[in-house]
Amino acid sequence: MAVKVECNDPKCPFHGRLSVRGRTLHGVVVSDRMMKTVTVEIERLKYIPKYERYERRTSKIHAHNPPCVNAKVGDRVEIGECRRLSKTKSFVVIRKLGGER
Repeated sequence: MAVKVECNDPKCPFHGRLSVRGRTLHGVVVSDRMMKTVTVEIERLKYIPKYERYERRTSKIHAHNPPCVNAKVGDRVEIGECRRLSKTKSFVVIRKLGGER
């Protein structure tokens, strides 16, 4: 049976008072060593006109990881923009999309 997790986090978009607005992105969790924070790697394609080809570019974004979502390393997640939560966090994990890339 699945274990029910009590979520009384005020920074949770579902059980707290945090509103999600702005951009929503998809990425892969590459680190979950911080408390209630994950590092999500976002991959996008950039067009290079000189070579008429695309190159892959990546960015790493810190996102708040609520206890009810509890994303782990390797999970594909959807993150949403919210108000500034700390010096480096202005995104929150909305849901898990599945396993690895």
